[in-house]
Amino acid sequence: MALINPYLNFDGNCEEAFIFYRSVFGGEFTGLLRYKDVPDSLPVPEESPERIMYISLPISDETVLMGSDRPEYCHPTSKGDNFSIAIQGNSEEETKDLFKALSAGGEVRVPLEKAFWGSFFGMFVDKFGIQWVINYQSKHF
Repeated sequence: MALINPYLNFDGNCEEAFIFYRSVFGGEFTGLLRYKDVPDSLPVPEESPERIMYISLPISDETVLMGSDRPEYCHPTSKGDNFSIAIQGNSEEETKDLFKALSAGGEVRVPLEKAFWGSFFGMFVDKFGIQWVINYQSKHF
């Protein structure tokens, strides 16, 4: 079965927030990617290349707190919509099935496809207004 974790969005202070969360929960970041590190083919916020595109902090064996600074070209970050539910699928097939079922009647924001970092990735808002991020990382990528 897929794992479900919280994914937090920030407006430029993601790094500060995650340093704070690390001081509370302990541990080390297992992933950190800044917008300046993405391929040239993707839009990068010119005024904020140091912002966090992705960060992860394991909280337990089953729970990982994830986050990013929402880029300016997405809808603005505001309290109440600054989080998503993140699903880590166990297979590409399961990930496709979950994406299709949960996004039915909703709004797909990022189609489910292979991302430059090697994961099968997509984002959507379901028909009830809940934001979801779905990811499958094959050991073959």
